[in-house]
Formats: sequence, structure tokens, C-alpha cells
Amino acid sequence: MKYWRETIAVTRRILTELLRRRRSLIFWSIFPISVLILSGFILAERAELPMADAFAYSAPSTLVGAALFFSCLGGTVSTIVAEREQQTLKRLFLSPLSGTSYFLGIFLAHSCIGIGQTILIYTIASFWGATFRGSILLGLIIIFLSIAAYVGLGFIFGTQLARRIEDVNALVAAFGVPLLILGGAFLPASLFPKTLVNIAQYNPIYHMNEALVNVSSQGEDINKIMPHFVFLLAFALVMIVGGWLSYRRMLILERRL
Repeated sequence: MKYWRETIAVTRRILTELLRRRRSLIFWSIFPISVLILSGFILAERAELPMADAFAYSAPSTLVGAALFFSCLGGTVSTIVAEREQQTLKRLFLSPLSGTSYFLGIFLAHSCIGIGQTILIYTIASFWGATFRGSILLGLIIIFLSIAAYVGLGFIFGTQLARRIEDVNALVAAFGVPLLILGGAFLPASLFPKTLVNIAQYNPIYHMNEALVNVSSQGEDINKIMPHFVFLLAFALVMIVGGWLSYRRMLILERRL
């Protein structure tokens, strides 16, 4: 119960600070909505698809590429770097709050943000007739694995590579934007030349996107997406473990300073 209470307390603090920074909250909403609407109308026009089909395809790609990437990965990096700059971690060592609860609290907070963006994206897409055609449970599992992968990677970046708030945008842009494009977040992977498709097989965002698109817009079951699902599951587990180890290493270094 101690860890649960502390985890909830950290989660509430992060979410409360986000609600107070309404500008960031608005921008985190405007960006994925804009990408969704642009992608939906472009697909409907260029691929000659009904609006419902175009937005059914655009919604999962927008979610894993635009929404979850920047909120769960970029947000995690920003949170960790800001906490270090504000000396929050130093005060943590003087309080009864455990490092494990702090890690889980950040993870849970950004999971809540990701779920909120999922609801937002699919609500907007439903205005054009888009529906979730596959298993909702399987879709939620894919979304959760994507959130876990992004947050774990955010811990690695935030503890090992970023030192100041100014580093966050450059770090996310340098690593993220090429992976997003190659992952099919903005352009369907079916338009890629064979060489890029072969390279994309090693891109976790590609597997997130393909798994969720196939389940959400095509109604496929787990047997049809098994290669993507296995890759995503393994990647998420590695990122969680890597994020935890990076976080523990950061705590050791912070105690020495």
C-alpha cells in the first residue's frame, strides 16, 4: 500500500502541474488533432477513400506517431530533466518517498496522458464516421505497450542524454522525426520503396503503427499481427528495463553531487 499511495501522489502532482500549464495541454491537443485532420483529408482525396475509411486509417497512425510519441516520450524526457534542474530529486532523498514510487508515478502519469489522447483522437475521428473495427482489448494492449515503450525510452534519454530543458527538443527531433517518417506515422508504409520497408522492419514505431492500424481499421486479430506484436512486446520490455536501470544509475549519480 505504501508504494501505491506514493505512486498515486506523484502521478497526481505531475497531472496537476500539467493542468496548471494550460498552454502545454492545449498544444498537446492541437498537434495530434491537426495531424489527424490533415492525414484524413489527404488520404480521402489522394487514395479516393470514403471519409470514414480515411479517418479510420489515420486515427491509429496519428495516435502512435503524433500523440503518444510527443506526450509520452517527449513529456517523460521533459519531466525528468525539469525535475533534475529544479533539484526535486535532491529533495526526494530527504523525504520518505521511495525512488521506485517516483519511477512508477511518472510512468502512470504519462500513461494517463496517453489514454486521454487516445480518447481524444478516436472521438475526433468518429465525427467523420471512423470506428474501431477490431478487438478493443487487443487495441488497448497495443496502445499500452506503445506507451510503455515510449516512457521507458524517455527515461533513457532523460537520464543519460539530456542535461537541460534546451536539450529536449533537439534530442526528440534528432532521434524521433526520422523514425516517425520511417514508421509510417505521416505517410502510409505501403508507399515506401522496398529498401525503406526493409529498413523499417527494425523501427519500433513501424511495428506500433502497423499493429494498431491493422487492428483498428482492418479488424485483424492477433494472428494477423503476430510479428508486429512480438516485436513491440519485446521492445517495450527492453525499454522498461533499460529505463529503470538508467533511472537507478541517475539516482546514484545525483546522490554523489
